[in-house]
Amino acid sequence: MKNLIKITATLLLLGGLNSASAMDLSKADIGNGAAVWSDVCMRCHNVRLPEDLNKRAWEYSMNHMRIRAGLTGQETRDILAFILASKTKDDAHN
Repeated sequence: MKNLIKITATLLLLGGLNSASAMDLSKADIGNGAAVWSDVCMRCHNVRLPEDLNKRAWEYSMNHMRIRAGLTGQETRDILAFILASKTKDDAHN
């Protein structure tokens, strides 16, 4: 399992898989993202504020957590859309 995570992370960094920056959020459901975020993400760790990471870091983190938490692609897009919509500061301030 650790090797699978390492391989996936390496491919993401090299752009071998659908890169996080290319994630299409046009079909994301922000309401579902909020629900899944509060149900799934908070089971294992404390809440991070949307401003804690810039957009690119959130995208990378969500791809990582998709694997770790067993999220579907749609759940991942929904959560990411919810987090990015909740940001109150511009990424230039991160």
